[in-house]
Amino acid sequence: MKIHSRSAVLLSILAAVTTASCDLSPKATSTGPAAAQSAATPPAVRYEDHIWANEAAPPAGELVNPNAADRHSAAAGETLFTSMNCDGCHGSAGSGWVGPNLADGRWRYGGRDAEVFSSIFYGRPKGMPAYGGLIGSKGVWLLVTYLNSLPRPEAVPTESWSRSAAPSR
Repeated sequence: MKIHSRSAVLLSILAAVTTASCDLSPKATSTGPAAAQSAATPPAVRYEDHIWANEAAPPAGELVNPNAADRHSAAAGETLFTSMNCDGCHGSAGSGWVGPNLADGRWRYGGRDAEVFSSIFYGRPKGMPAYGGLIGSKGVWLLVTYLNSLPRPEAVPTESWSRSAAPSR
């Protein structure tokens, strides 16, 4: 009987120590002014083409490409571009096919790094899936870096596809 009571006491102590060392509450990942600023600012990109109510632009986060102009990141982005079958829609080297040309420097939703990041991460209407949940921010930045490394064609076939819809007189 004494053995069982000693074992029970030891198990109770072990359980109490284990429970006390476990903190099941959610932890903040960072503190300080920078964390407060990032929590207050939505992770969005401000597009210059938007019309602001009363000329007051809403706050927006700033996305900065950590791999800008890095050859190794561009090469990794090229591999990711092919392995994710981006070339299935955007053609070899982003030259365009069913999806738009990614090498000609013309962008529907903006061509700055942050805007291209948002297009890939969150997707776009009418065909561009959101890849952020699949490849994460690091993968998206590799793709952005790769797209920036593509050579621009000497001739771009049309100046604007929207102008071609208007009849000329």
